[in-house]
Amino acid sequence: MPATTQLHQLLDQVPDSDLPTVQRIIAALAGDPALYSLLTAPYDDEPETEDERRAVQEAAACIERGQGITTEQLNRELGL
Repeated sequence: MPATTQLHQLLDQVPDSDLPTVQRIIAALAGDPALYSLLTAPYDDEPETEDERRAVQEAAACIERGQGITTEQLNRELGL
C-alpha cells in the first residue's frame, strides 16, 4: 500500500479536535522553516529567574486590574 494511502487512512482516524495540530506538523515537515523550528526546538529546562517570576506576577496583576488588552486588540495593533 502506498505511503500516501496509509497517511490518508491515518488522517481519517484523527479526531477533528486534533486536526489543527496535525496540519501544523505536516506544514512544518513540508517546508515551513518557522514551524519546523518551533516543533524541533529543545525543551527549555532552565529554572525561572526571580526577575522572570516578578515580570509574570506584574503582568498577571495588570490583567486583573483590567489593564491588559485582548488578543484581537494586539493583532490589530500589530497589523495581523
